[in-house]
Amino acid sequence: MKPADACPCGTQRAYSACCGRLHSGSEKAASAEALMRSRYSAYARGLDAYLLATWHASTRPLELSTASDEATRWLGLTVKNHRLLDSTHASVEFVARYRIAGRGYRLGEISRFVCEDGVWFYVDGDINPGSKKHP
Repeated sequence: MKPADACPCGTQRAYSACCGRLHSGSEKAASAEALMRSRYSAYARGLDAYLLATWHASTRPLELSTASDEATRWLGLTVKNHRLLDSTHASVEFVARYRIAGRGYRLGEISRFVCEDGVWFYVDGDINPGSKKHP
């Protein structure tokens, strides 16, 4: 598979067979991990509408503009842990790597998700204290 065809989420599958199906709306995320991976891919592709639609209403920002992050280049995602807490709550620990103006960064987060009526939503997350964030 050519790198251009690869899904940004790191599964080694083609985008159209992975997060592309979630982004198009033809499928819903089957788990919190699948939703988290699709949200990472949405950041990498600048899909603000998808990010907002998958953000829980209780914590969703009024607007989002990844276009203002044009200098950000997303480099990769590592899922460290996916924990189903009960049938409607889960957490996902991940590290996302990105570059801004030639300088590399790692963002670690433990994200919380909730499933309502069979649909997973991102609620919020805790940034790992050891993560290196850009200024």
